[in-house]
Amino acid sequence: MTGFKNKVALITGGNSGIGYATAKALREAGADVIITGRRKEAIEKAAHELNVNGLVADQSILPDIEKLAAEVAQQFGKVDILLINAGITKFATIEFMTESMFDEIMDVNFKGAYFTLSKLIPLLNDNASVILLSSTSATISPPSASVYAASKAALNAVMKIAALELASRKIRVNSVSPGPVATEIMNKIGLDKSVEEQMIGSIPLARFGKASEVADLITFLSGENASFITGSNFLIDGGQSV
Repeated sequence: MTGFKNKVALITGGNSGIGYATAKALREAGADVIITGRRKEAIEKAAHELNVNGLVADQSILPDIEKLAAEVAQQFGKVDILLINAGITKFATIEFMTESMFDEIMDVNFKGAYFTLSKLIPLLNDNASVILLSSTSATISPPSASVYAASKAALNAVMKIAALELASRKIRVNSVSPGPVATEIMNKIGLDKSVEEQMIGSIPLARFGKASEVADLITFLSGENASFITGSNFLIDGGQSV
């Protein structure tokens, strides 16, 4: 992969999973990478491992987003690649969804992502690339994931409008929708052997994806070889949505 030298890449939620893998890929391709997260120790550890820049910011808190934008402007000036990746996954049926869980999911996955984009638009270079991390949940409608799926479907709608609004500056905006990927989030949602087998059974390629595979797609969309791609959602799910 070429064309990333002297490019500044900002990745929210970059201390683990897909964000971490993408930071690694873009750093190896020559970009100057910034990762963010709300856990100071985790961000510092990941930044040291990856040899990238780490900034603490909670994407669900608007003042944190504004502070992040100010810090990036001061330290780096402009952003060429923006991956809005930070998100949470929680499940409950519609009948038993609580207001607090609803707000928590939406505050991070939708409101936080929306205002991260909003506040960072002034820092984007012309010809920049923006990628929103969505999910196949917005397509396949899994039970007990109504709010999570809605948050990702909302992101896909915003992505298309942002692609139109920013086209005059040749800024490309796309979303990437992974299916089940083997990351630490799988442990957080309590994945046991029977659930794992059920999930794999729903995937035609009969395995979980790898964070590095999603990172490769994001890296492609970030580069010049994808200069005619905008307003699109890319499923990377082993055929699950089919």
